[in-house]
This record gives sequence, C-alpha cells and structure tokens, in this order.
Amino acid sequence: MKRGQDQRGGRTTVHILLLEDDQVLGDGLANGLKLEGHVVDWLTCGRDAEAADVDSDFDAVILDLGLPGVDGKRVLQRWRRNNSLVPVLVLTAYDRDSHCAETLDIGADDYVTKPIPMPELSARLRAIQRRAAGGADNLLEEGALRLERERRTGFLGKRPLELSTFEYTILEILLERAGKPVGRDTLEARLYGWEDGPESNSLEVLIHKLRNKIGRTRIRTVRGLGYRLDP
Repeated sequence: MKRGQDQRGGRTTVHILLLEDDQVLGDGLANGLKLEGHVVDWLTCGRDAEAADVDSDFDAVILDLGLPGVDGKRVLQRWRRNNSLVPVLVLTAYDRDSHCAETLDIGADDYVTKPIPMPELSARLRAIQRRAAGGADNLLEEGALRLERERRTGFLGKRPLELSTFEYTILEILLERAGKPVGRDTLEARLYGWEDGPESNSLEVLIHKLRNKIGRTRIRTVRGLGYRLDP
C-alpha cells in the first residue's frame, strides 16, 4: 500500500484506491494522480481489494482486471453484491471488444484500455464521480457558498475565497453533504489517505480557518459524529 499526499491545487481532490499489480505502471499512475492533486492508496492483490471498505474510505476506484489472487471482475462483482456504490473505472490491457460490455454489466462505471494520458484519466474520474453524485456539472452551491470544481475556486456571495488545498477539500465534502454530519474519519481519509495524517489536531485547525472565512456558524460540530455544514 502506498500513501498519496495532496500537495497542490488546480483540480478537484479525489481519494482514490488504485488496484494495479504492475509495479512500474502502478508507481507511474500513483505519482501522476498525486501530481493532479489527488490522494492515492495503492493495492496490488485482489484479495486485499475484496476486504477494503471502499465506500467508507474512497471517492473512486481504478481497477485493473488482471490482479493476482482474485481477478478484478470477481472483486467488482463482490463489491456490487455487497451493495457498494463507489464509482469504479476499469483500466486494463485486456482487449476492449471481449471484456468491455461484460465488465460494464457487472457494475463498472467506465472502461479504459492502457495506456491513457493522465489528464484524460483525471477527467474520467471526475465524470464518474459527478454521475454517482447525481450531478452533471462541476458546481456546488449552498446559500451564498459556491464551489466551481473545475477551476477549483470558491466564493461567498460574489467574494472569492482564498482556500488552501486542504481547506477546499473539507469544504467540498461538507457541501456535497450539506445538512448531514460528516465523520472525522471520513474527512481525514479524504485528506491524508489510509496512513495517519500530520498532527492530531490538524483537522480542527483547518475547520477553525474555514469558519473564519465562511462564517463561524456555518460549520457545526456534531458531538460524537463529526462536522456539519448548515444549509
């Protein structure tokens, strides 16, 4: 497993589970996705993938079909039988004509053959996320708050918000689930991946900074549950 660090802006941050057994290709994909601003966790074995809590931990999955132990199709079938809704992009060297239709019918959201340019891969990830969320565009709005995801910009009314990468990511998650509490574990997984984040109070510091920028009463602490953006 490898941990991705979200270190720069420019794109919507996505917490991705990468399933790829080829070490060279997997390393290239993981590093390329990190450079796009995403958080990446990388597994190389189908059995480990079956056991992953993909809905709780990830925004999207990139799945190779030729995994050792348990192949990608069986992994996908198991997730869907367990009612997993995580968006899955299949990235494979298998011939498209012989595998694409079957894989989509099993439950894949997109099917792409290797190689693929990194900008296209990121765009496809954004597209399957939008479809999964029931949205067709890159705009998130709640009252005076607005995020334009493609340009990675935020506004409070007509005033632009100066947001760090991590602040933007937290606000994006809270806006996606406005009115509902979001757990600390969910927020930290999106920010830092499976491994421990920086200091234990780093999330509280980020929430404090966000409150100063969008209004101190907009983000509520829900005791025992996490944080909620009030409509």
